[in-house]
Amino acid sequence: MNSELLSAKREEEPHLPVRPAPVPAGSAPSRPNSLRMRSDLTWKRLSSEPTCSTSMAEPGSMEVTEPLAPGEAQKSGARPADRHGLLKHSREFLDFFWDIAKPQQETRLEATEKLLEYLRAKPKGSSEMKYALKRLITGLGGGREAARPCYSLALAQLLQSFEDIPLGSILQQIQERHDLQKVKKGMMRPALFGNLFGVLALFQSGRLVKDSEALMKSVKLLQALGQHYNHLQEQPQKALVDILSQVPETTLQEILPKVLKPDLNSVLGSPEHLELFLLAQQKVPKKLEKLMGPVNLFSDENIPRLVTVLKTVANSVKKERKLPTVALDLLRLALQEDKFPWFWKEVVEQGLLKKQFWPASYLCFRLLGAALPLLSKEQLQLVMQGDLIRHYGEHMVTAKLPKQYKFAPEMNEYVGAFLEGCKDNPERQLALVVAFTSITNQGLPVVPTFWRVVQFLSPTALKDYVAWLRDMFLQPDLDSLVDFSTNNQKKTQDASFHGPERAVFRLRKWIILRLVSIVDNLHVEKEEALIEEVARFCFFHSFFETKKPTSQIPESEQHFTLALDGRTREVVCSAFFSLLQTLSTQFRLAPEQTADGRPWTYHLVQFADVLLNHSRNVAPLTAFTTQQRQAWDRMLKTLKELDTLSSEAKATAFQHLLLLVGIHLFKSPAESCDLLGDIQTCIKKSLGEKTRRTRSKATNPQEPPWVEVLVEILLSLLAQPSHLMRQVARSVFGHICSHLTLRALQLILDVLNPEESQDEDDNVVVTDDSEEQPPGGAEDKSSDGEDSKGSKGSESEESDDDDSDEEDRDGDVDQGFREQLMAVLQAGKALGGADSEDDDDEELGDEAMMALDKSLASLFAEQKLRIQARKDEKNKLQKEKALRRDFQIRVLDLIEVLVTKQPENPLVLELLEPLLLVIRRSMRSNSSAKQEQDLLHKTARIFTHHLCRSRHYCRTAGDRVETLYARLEQLVQQAGQQADSCVALYHFNASLYLLRVLRGSTVDKPARKAQKKEKASKDASSQPQGPEAASCLDLSLVTPIYSSALSSFLTKRNSPLTVPMFLSLFARHPMLCKNLLPIVVEHVASHTRPRHQVQACLLLQKTLPTRELRVCFKDPEWKQLLGQTLGKVTEILRTLGEAETKSGHQKDLAALELLNTLFRNFHHEKLTMDLTAILGVLQSQQPRLQQRLQQGEHSAGSSRLHDLYWQAMKFLGVQRPKPEKDTKEAPQATQQSPISMKRKKKGFLPETKKRKKRKPEATTQEEVAAAKSEATSGDQPHSAGKKKKKKKKKMKKTKSPAQSQVNGTPAAKSPTPEPPAVSPSTPAKTPKPQKKSQKLSQMNEATPLPCQSPEEPPAKKRQKKLPQKGVSGKSPQSALPRKKARLSLASRSPSLLQSGAKKVQLRKAKKL
Repeated sequence: MNSELLSAKREEEPHLPVRPAPVPAGSAPSRPNSLRMRSDLTWKRLSSEPTCSTSMAEPGSMEVTEPLAPGEAQKSGARPADRHGLLKHSREFLDFFWDIAKPQQETRLEATEKLLEYLRAKPKGSSEMKYALKRLITGLGGGREAARPCYSLALAQLLQSFEDIPLGSILQQIQERHDLQKVKKGMMRPALFGNLFGVLALFQSGRLVKDSEALMKSVKLLQALGQHYNHLQEQPQKALVDILSQVPETTLQEILPKVLKPDLNSVLGSPEHLELFLLAQQKVPKKLEKLMGPVNLFSDENIPRLVTVLKTVANSVKKERKLPTVALDLLRLALQEDKFPWFWKEVVEQGLLKKQFWPASYLCFRLLGAALPLLSKEQLQLVMQGDLIRHYGEHMVTAKLPKQYKFAPEMNEYVGAFLEGCKDNPERQLALVVAFTSITNQGLPVVPTFWRVVQFLSPTALKDYVAWLRDMFLQPDLDSLVDFSTNNQKKTQDASFHGPERAVFRLRKWIILRLVSIVDNLHVEKEEALIEEVARFCFFHSFFETKKPTSQIPESEQHFTLALDGRTREVVCSAFFSLLQTLSTQFRLAPEQTADGRPWTYHLVQFADVLLNHSRNVAPLTAFTTQQRQAWDRMLKTLKELDTLSSEAKATAFQHLLLLVGIHLFKSPAESCDLLGDIQTCIKKSLGEKTRRTRSKATNPQEPPWVEVLVEILLSLLAQPSHLMRQVARSVFGHICSHLTLRALQLILDVLNPEESQDEDDNVVVTDDSEEQPPGGAEDKSSDGEDSKGSKGSESEESDDDDSDEEDRDGDVDQGFREQLMAVLQAGKALGGADSEDDDDEELGDEAMMALDKSLASLFAEQKLRIQARKDEKNKLQKEKALRRDFQIRVLDLIEVLVTKQPENPLVLELLEPLLLVIRRSMRSNSSAKQEQDLLHKTARIFTHHLCRSRHYCRTAGDRVETLYARLEQLVQQAGQQADSCVALYHFNASLYLLRVLRGSTVDKPARKAQKKEKASKDASSQPQGPEAASCLDLSLVTPIYSSALSSFLTKRNSPLTVPMFLSLFARHPMLCKNLLPIVVEHVASHTRPRHQVQACLLLQKTLPTRELRVCFKDPEWKQLLGQTLGKVTEILRTLGEAETKSGHQKDLAALELLNTLFRNFHHEKLTMDLTAILGVLQSQQPRLQQRLQQGEHSAGSSRLHDLYWQAMKFLGVQRPKPEKDTKEAPQATQQSPISMKRKKKGFLPETKKRKKRKPEATTQEEVAAAKSEATSGDQPHSAGKKKKKKKKKMKKTKSPAQSQVNGTPAAKSPTPEPPAVSPSTPAKTPKPQKKSQKLSQMNEATPLPCQSPEEPPAKKRQKKLPQKGVSGKSPQSALPRKKARLSLASRSPSLLQSGAKKVQLRKAKKL
């Protein structure tokens, strides 16, 4: 019922597409028996669709039916009487009505549009128009809920398009078709809905309000429908109100006395009557006053009834979640009569809110949102200070469950629309935003710090809002806030806990995060002065305090009513650095740069210098020492020097680093002071300037290079929990990586090495980053965030404690504790000795038991403390491990910068082993921790994509050639020793990278001459040719390394190496592949495991066709290699088909695939090879393969093996025989024919009646055609003429071969490029499974059977299936008559049951 009501409500607006409710399964419309044709495909399609109209009409009054399909009437024996003239309409026209009721909206709209176009093309008053109106009116009362609004919308569109159709006649037809007086009781509900949707269709057409007569009749009909509340509920009254809201005032004055009773009790009896009253109050107030007299809806006696009506309407729209019109009309009436305060207080706050009914509360919230644009500033303050706004705040705090409805997004839409609509009035914008910010839960505003509606504020309103936040931070006015506490807080919290200090802290924390969020929001239009004001405010109150106000420093003139405590300053400091990160990173496109082109950090440093110089007025919270102040002054001096080099990117990066560390001087003076000195020294050295040693550590004569010092500084910055530091470190390292030394790189790699990084505790101290939280934490999202976080944290801690206690109890008990427990029990005589059986009656006294209890209690307390200490130590170690992993992830940023910006640097070669160590350790740990997985993924990504697959690589091996060869050998050996193939893949890729480096690096001329003299005696074939001759790659040194790995791969049982690894090696280095191929060929037929033979065949199959490999071989060498491979494959194929295991079967498949690859190579290069041996081997294995195929062994791959076998035989000139169909089933053809003797047509003789003439079959096409014409002398069906002509034309075009190859005999034209190499006269090479066909062909003078003709027509194939069933009672015939019968039947049409064939044959005879 609800879906029907929703559908009816959705149809109130004209031209609005309807989205129907889910369509229930409906039955096909009932039709007369004479019209039910099951063979009509169109009727089957239509009957499968849900009905829309006819199924819901009265059974006795079936007026609308559909015509039959065009072919249906012809197939039917009897023609029904067409009483309604439906056969005149086309099927396309009738399909429109089926598509109109479809559940898909696009289909409905398209069908309606096509129907209108179809009707426009017809003349006025056509039968199609009458049928369409009748069909649509009938569909208004359909039983399916989705069909009614569909037909209503279609009828409305039709009436709108054809204005000449009178609405009165349509309304009369609707009332006659759905007559409420004559309809049966079971059909009352469809009739009611038919009348309702009919009136809605008239209203949606837009013509009802113009036709007064039809309007009056529609109003009367709706009033009559309103009496059937059980079926229609309030829908007729709603439709009446919607119609009257569109009529002119004069018409409304006429209709109003007929629809509205002059009784206030009736008006306040239902929401519909009240809405009609309010409509009349708006449009015709004088007529209403004349009808009912003066009415005061907001009187004391009417308030309860208004509340009841509003509660009813709130309950009716709780699923739709929208504001009822009657509530908004009441609000407007209260504003019009200047009774808004009374209405808001009595009806809303004292009435609906006291009901404690959430739909009523949501109605109040929506009424508040809709009233915002209508209220003045005073009324807005009244609304935002009352009980409703407290109730809204409590809802925002308590609505936390995932399935619980949250009204905040809907309220944000109301507020955003209000702010966007009054941008020219900043005062109203500011008043509303301040009002919502003032809703606090124990001092914490309920709106989030990232409240995005501020993006609609004008610049003036935004500036005033920031000023209000700043003043509230300095001088918190708790009395001006709308503060509340939830019921749970009142029950659980102590009164002393909620004091003003706590409320002020929560408020100031929210305000400072709100200020940072305003700057962070990219969509907020803010000026540069506003950003600078917020940044200066945060910086000043983070690190400075005021001594004496001065006008030169506006921040010093800001006074606190309640002094800042340490916690608040920590929050402000954290927010400041978050703001600094936003200014440095998020505004990178237009940035961080101000109007004068300098970064924001530069302005903040200048502001800090001003504050330090005004020591009489302001003072830092942590006073600078002399050394720290000197470091600050030197930093400013260095900044001025860098300004002269601002055009260089390196200078800009150093300036950014110096500014950032300088600001951190206020947060951690001791650490930052040392860093500043080191950074300045490194900057001056990197820029080529001589510096003075200003630090005590610089007095060491062996001073480390500036790059190493700067790398240590960057590592220390990465150890801090700051994303900004991380980005600055990446930026600076990108400018200095070109000056990197091996020692500096080793400092970075020591962090990745777990053995060294764990021992070196004094290098870098990793700090916890849990304290760093983004602006707007969990506490800002809800008012009781701290309480919920505390409860959740305590619950998690308790659960962790319980789990750990269970683990400790389940674990092994400490032996020392066990001994202590035994000693205590023995001292208390709780454990008996050897004579315990004699002292069974003796028991311990009370004092002894108390002493024993105390001893046990103290012992277990000590044990519990020890367990807790072990647990704390374990947690500490886990936390340190997590911090270390996080630090390693950050350090990987530097590695990524190095391999990205300096891929040709020789130091990149030093990264292979450390990165592989990290990958190997992470994959062996099997840890599911997120940090461990992130470390592994990032390391693997850098190693694979940025290092091994990089387009640029190191090309200057220099004096490291011997070291590279040693590393290469070590990497290949490590790859073969891994337990996991994934880890082995990384090692193998590293060896390929070193090969790439060796090949790309060139040898100096002296070294090249020495190499030539040393290797002059070696074989020239092993030396590289072409570009590799001048590289550092020596194949004589590399080949043994990979040959041993390849031999291990092809012999070892569980080798971590894989085929793709060697394929990648062969593809990148063809000369190396040339030296390794003999090993692969040797293992093809070696006495190893079949799996290794498969791998060897696969390697050869993928490698031999490559063009790069072919260039490395001379023609004799290449032919020799292919010959050796062919010999090995021939040796394997001697056991083809004997495999009993899966691995053996895969070996056969791989061997045949390799053989086909060799044959393709022979054909492509036109090589002359002796293929007699392989042909004999393959033909000898054919019976075995055929037998295994018939037995069904290895069915998953037997067909593939068979296909590969015959593919190879095709290369050898042996054609694959056609499959023998019906050879065994032919004797039973006469016993299983589906055609009975009684139903047999003329001209079709049984097999026993045909003449048995043993004549040789015709070999020419003319004889075959003549034989077919004689055999088909019977009646031919009507559809056989065209097919027969096509067959004749096809047979004339094709010529039968003079000699066809039967049963695997080699053909005359072989695709093999070398025919003499194949011996076609070998008698033992004929396949065995076709002996029967051989005998049959010998008996028929070597004439090929029809089943073996490659040009067999499809009609013949279909006809072959017919004799398989045979005719019962007949004996099998010989092969020759059976063959002739198949030949004669093949020329016939498969349609054997069609009549009228004699006429066709007679016509042909007349033509002849």
